[in-house]
Amino acid sequence: MRVAGKGCVDRSKPVSFTFDGRRVQGFAGDTVASALLANDIKLVARSFKYHRPRGVMGAGSEEANALVTVGRGAHQEPNVRATMQEIYDGLEVRSQNRWPSLDVDLLAVNDLAAPFLGAGFYYKTFMWPKAFWERVYEPVIRRSAGLGSLSREHNADLYEKAFAFCDVLVIGAGPAGLMAALTAARAGADVLLADEDSTLGGRLNGECEDIDGIAAAEWAADMVAELASLPNVRLMPRTTVTGAYDHGTYGALERISHHLSDASGRPLECFWRIVAKRTILCAGAIERPIAFRNNDRPGIMSAAAVRTYVNRYGVAPGRAVTVFTNNDDGHRTARDLKACGVHVTAVLDSRNDGPSGQGYPVIYGAEVCDAGGRKALESVTYRTVSGEEKLGTDCLAVSGGWNPAVHLTCHMNGRPEWRDDIQSFGPVEGMVPGLTTAGACNGTFSTLGALQEGADKANDAVQALGFKSIDAEVPAAEDAPYNMAPLWAVAGRGRAWLDFQNDVTVKDVKQAAKENFRSVEHMKRYTTQGMAPDQGKTSSMGALAVLADATGRGIPETGTTTFRPPFVPVSIAALGAGAQGIGFAPERLTTSHEASVTNGAPMIEAGLWYRPSYYPKADETKWRQSCDREVQMVRNAVGVCDVSTLGKIDIQGPDAAVLLDFVYTNTFSTLKVGKVRYGLMLREDGTVMDDGTTARLGEDHFVMTTTTAAAGPVMRHLEYVHQCLRPELDVSMVSVTEQWAQFAVAGPESREMLAGIVGEEIDTETFPFMGCGEITVGGVRGRLFRISFSGEHAYEIAVPARYGKSLYQALVQRAEALGGGAYGMEALNVLRIEKGFITHSEIHGRTTAFDIGLERMVSAKKDCIGKTMSERPGLYGDEREQLVGLKPVGPVKQLTAGAHLFEVDAEPVRENEQGYTTSVGFSPTFESFLGLAFLRNGRARHGEQVMMVDHLRGVTTRCEVCDPVFFDSDGGRMRG
Repeated sequence: MRVAGKGCVDRSKPVSFTFDGRRVQGFAGDTVASALLANDIKLVARSFKYHRPRGVMGAGSEEANALVTVGRGAHQEPNVRATMQEIYDGLEVRSQNRWPSLDVDLLAVNDLAAPFLGAGFYYKTFMWPKAFWERVYEPVIRRSAGLGSLSREHNADLYEKAFAFCDVLVIGAGPAGLMAALTAARAGADVLLADEDSTLGGRLNGECEDIDGIAAAEWAADMVAELASLPNVRLMPRTTVTGAYDHGTYGALERISHHLSDASGRPLECFWRIVAKRTILCAGAIERPIAFRNNDRPGIMSAAAVRTYVNRYGVAPGRAVTVFTNNDDGHRTARDLKACGVHVTAVLDSRNDGPSGQGYPVIYGAEVCDAGGRKALESVTYRTVSGEEKLGTDCLAVSGGWNPAVHLTCHMNGRPEWRDDIQSFGPVEGMVPGLTTAGACNGTFSTLGALQEGADKANDAVQALGFKSIDAEVPAAEDAPYNMAPLWAVAGRGRAWLDFQNDVTVKDVKQAAKENFRSVEHMKRYTTQGMAPDQGKTSSMGALAVLADATGRGIPETGTTTFRPPFVPVSIAALGAGAQGIGFAPERLTTSHEASVTNGAPMIEAGLWYRPSYYPKADETKWRQSCDREVQMVRNAVGVCDVSTLGKIDIQGPDAAVLLDFVYTNTFSTLKVGKVRYGLMLREDGTVMDDGTTARLGEDHFVMTTTTAAAGPVMRHLEYVHQCLRPELDVSMVSVTEQWAQFAVAGPESREMLAGIVGEEIDTETFPFMGCGEITVGGVRGRLFRISFSGEHAYEIAVPARYGKSLYQALVQRAEALGGGAYGMEALNVLRIEKGFITHSEIHGRTTAFDIGLERMVSAKKDCIGKTMSERPGLYGDEREQLVGLKPVGPVKQLTAGAHLFEVDAEPVRENEQGYTTSVGFSPTFESFLGLAFLRNGRARHGEQVMMVDHLRGVTTRCEVCDPVFFDSDGGRMRG
């Protein structure tokens, strides 16, 4: 099916690949689709629901039919568009969604049951009998769902993520994009030009026309060569801009190695975050089909795709091609086919005033009403005022007009506007700040118009950036008017297809309207129209028109569905590049890690950090023995614990205190230099986000500490507040969690222990409770904080991380000499439970300041994030579950976390639940289990007894409700 003398493929470089095990010959520059068509392979896929035979329909990312699986085993990738996959030697391609084979698909029996499988059938069918859902319906549906499938093997491919910054981002390298990029570049702007195709030039590579007296493809190549020679231009072929986001940020997927037989360690894909000061969208337009009976037969294609295969790939999609059109573009396809010797059976023009044929017959006022054949098109039946006629043909090129590719302009919730002149929706300026449109995606369909718009929009962009615009010389090019008469669907019996991937027909859309799913969004979900991998690129407009007609409204009143990113499917591996294997959960190690492992401490995960659970001695065979010893060691002597994992955020600037007042419930602007204050932070919905201490090291210098788990979220929260809520504040912040090694020194002997290590005098005057300041440790400048998470007289000492290992060893050695030593997370947890201190076990995302007894920390003198929302009815009061302590008082002494609380005589069922436990531990200090819990109206119920019931572990314990502060309730040991 090759056409002599046509195409840009390199016929001197044959390429061999396989399709369903069959060897197929192509040439360098071919896609899987063009190579299959060149070998007269029409059947390439099966549809989703009915398993109907499907062939190649388009030539780009809009392809709705030809989805294939590429590779095998760990490298297997499903749902690859055959129109976008370049071929290479050894490429293995398989059809999908068929069994046992593409040619003989037994699941095609679904097509016979089509009358029972219309729109919404699953909503009506799988409701009864109720017992069938889990045993019959769900297993069958899960096995049949989807198109392609994953191999279930570990993905060994490499992926990357990258960032790019530019003055002007041009999306699409067709005539408008090339002209825009060159104009902006010549003006001196930093330009990035991205296009999803492997060869820049867009539709010019698939058209038979001249620009400035030379072939359009040659002119495009000259433009690309000039752009490539400029130092301020970056060309990005094989790169699809997938989404538009805030502040001029765009996501883009670059296909790096999909076209290579030997990637040699190169990544398969790279996901880019591109930040642009100005953006020009030149994404072109998508040709829409016309719905008629059996319009999904293999061999029925878009007219523009047929031109592309002939002119760019040198492939005739059929031996006898018929064109069905409602606009002049169909005639362009017929002219190109005729010029290269392909037989044009006829042009069926639905209009009565279309252009005359140039060497091919034209039948005016004709509509195709049926297509014959099963696995390949054999004939079409068309209708005129004279009646119906059948025409033998093996390819039907359909042109129903053009839809501007406005998707990216809608990604920030903008809506396109209906344009009568093009009978489609067009973009509205300002839908995405900093983005403008040019060319076909702006509804300008002539080549000259696209070139002129590209130059004009580029000049507007560079002028806005302070560059001097240039007088761009626009070359002579085709400037034919866009003439079309809308035709969305041909009336008649039988199924006419709108969404080819999801098997949605005209009848389905009408049925949705009949059942009162009249909203376009409701219709979409009821019929699944536009919900396939192509996201309705070719089907949406036809479906909207049918819905409008069925509901008696116009298309503008019917509106469009919501366009969301990504524009094309993006692999999760590309989005999460670097997060495979160990990259998914990187191991973060403290400076004391080696010493802890050497001492036999089992390591546990805390966030991404690895922290010691406990430090066993030679005679200790149970972890509880080690934990109990470490707790008593802290209570009676001194212990050392690495707390470097706590989030540490350095905040500086004249407005640092103002920012802290806004994000914390309590006031920090009154905090004196050299002092530390405990702070509570709320989310915007009024629930507790995190707690921690913040130290004031200077007038404009604070260091905030967060819990280990919330270090990242709190940093993101602060950045959001500064950038979006309080951008006027003069303040800077940076996470310094890994820059400082920090160790807690707790116990009655803690001051004496530090006296032999710290160069400064440490007493109640220089370092009172909640005091802080700079110190020196062996000549190294550090920081000391008089704070406690154990309830003991305690400090936290911090030095630059490179000194952490040696300081930890010195601290432990000194502690052991005083009868103490290192303690781990288990002991730390028991110590804080004894003292009633909370962690994220208590502030788990559903608790308020009132629930944990800290409502008085929400200052009445100032506003803060979450304050107003925390005052909503229902977020405070006696019916809330409030923080309490629990002690076992019955014969069973065990407490478990996550258990439920009930009144003593109540049946332990959901309706009678009074609360739940959050943290428990055995306290050697009190020789009993202790727990923290949330109990309804708990603060008024101290002294009462409740039943703790753990249905999962089979534990039931009678408990006394008490104050959550079990140890040193007046704080004398901590402050002394």
